[in-house]
Amino acid sequence: MKICIAQTEPIKGNISANIEAHKKFIELALALNADAIFFPELSLTGYEPELAKKLATNQNDHRLNIFQETSDKNKIIIGLGLPTATDSKIRISMIIFEPNNPRQTYSKQQLHSDEFPYFENGVEQIIIKSNGKKIAPAICYESLQPTHIENAIKPGADVYLASVAKPANGIEKAYDYYPRVAKQYSIPVLMANCVGYCDNFLSVGKSAVWTKEGELVGQLDDKSEGILIFDTEKEEIVKRILTA
Repeated sequence: MKICIAQTEPIKGNISANIEAHKKFIELALALNADAIFFPELSLTGYEPELAKKLATNQNDHRLNIFQETSDKNKIIIGLGLPTATDSKIRISMIIFEPNNPRQTYSKQQLHSDEFPYFENGVEQIIIKSNGKKIAPAICYESLQPTHIENAIKPGADVYLASVAKPANGIEKAYDYYPRVAKQYSIPVLMANCVGYCDNFLSVGKSAVWTKEGELVGQLDDKSEGILIFDTEKEEIVKRILTA
């Protein structure tokens, strides 16, 4: 299976503009025969907690129909980030589009303390099944918590996908933690981070892939938009940088 992670620079709060940008990343992934593509945390709005309530929507938002159509037509899985509304509060979510299947929403189950004023916890782990692989999504903070990957392994996940928005200190922690758990659980770990300013910090990219042996096989820099495509069978990487 060829899994793509996208490193994007979202436009703050502008869902329409970010949708157009996402389409370009998906087109590139398709041209390189990717079976799935995943974007950073809250990729369609940027990581902006103070705007989340105003921007929150759900998986049935008609603006997202283009992604379902693209998934159906091209047999590609798409995972992108949005704040979603519940009866009580807002969740940090990944909307998952699978070919000719109902959309799913995975919501961050473990929040950082800074997020509690704006968001509530999700309640269930989703496992994405494709081409004989089971992909477990994780969203930022929770992907660095041992209990999350432990729970993802229980239903048989064999790829761990971290969708994040991380500054420099968070990336340092990720580069220490992800290769250790990859080796411990014999599972490849893929991290999609964004670049540019988010909320009150600078997100520094460095999206990366570690093999099930914990080896770093591909990474992007701290400023450029681009993609990494990981072949889970060959453990090989295709890398592309997007230019303006």
